[in-house]
Amino acid sequence: MQEARNIPISADAAAGQHRMTPQTIKVACSNCNLRELCMPVGLKPAELDRIDEVVATRRKVKRGGTLFRNGEKFASLYAIRTGFFKTCVATEDGRDQVTGFQMAGEIIGLDGIVNDHHTCDAVALEDAEVCVMPFDRIEELSREVNALQHHVHKIMSREIVREHGVMLLLGSMRAEERLAAFLLNLVQRLHARGFSQSELILRMTREEIGSYLGLKLETVSRTFSKFVEEGTVEVKQRHVRIIDTDALKRIVNPQVHH
Repeated sequence: MQEARNIPISADAAAGQHRMTPQTIKVACSNCNLRELCMPVGLKPAELDRIDEVVATRRKVKRGGTLFRNGEKFASLYAIRTGFFKTCVATEDGRDQVTGFQMAGEIIGLDGIVNDHHTCDAVALEDAEVCVMPFDRIEELSREVNALQHHVHKIMSREIVREHGVMLLLGSMRAEERLAAFLLNLVQRLHARGFSQSELILRMTREEIGSYLGLKLETVSRTFSKFVEEGTVEVKQRHVRIIDTDALKRIVNPQVHH
């Protein structure tokens, strides 16, 4: 129901609807329920209209499909509307190294800004839909709409902080600390989207979690089992319920939580 309201189709588009592909559906940020997460807050209606003009199309990506590939020319950023992605790079020995997980309301594709081409693959972990934001148009508009420029900087900065966090995570932590930090981070991001503070469905496999955290598959499974035995979490296949958030926080940061 929400969906219909979010897709204003003009009369001429409606007339030719049989020709329309999902890629060409007109999007309006102004009435999207994820706006607070991926757009600057407090824009004037005229400014929002300008942004609506930029974010003109949506793309659907089937589960297992690729949004962009390593080495592909960079042209757009993507705001995830629905679904879940992983970014990964192939290592020298041909394995997939997971570099991040992205969810609805987050922006993906920032890796392409530096060298004008993408440096990883973005793969959908479930059927997903993204809003396509051509980067040259965003840059152009950023010069006029200060709030947008500030917002783009904020998104990039958040990405740098996240990368730094991952480096620290991999540099110094034991398996329990890595997994606890991962679960806390995931649930906190989901909570910002209005989901439960304690329950989540893992869209990624244990193997993908291991790849991201620099752990072997059996270590991930063993650590999950340890958390279950200690009564910290409940796990039913991909469904995870955090029973004791403080216990997880203590694992990550023992000196703060006595």
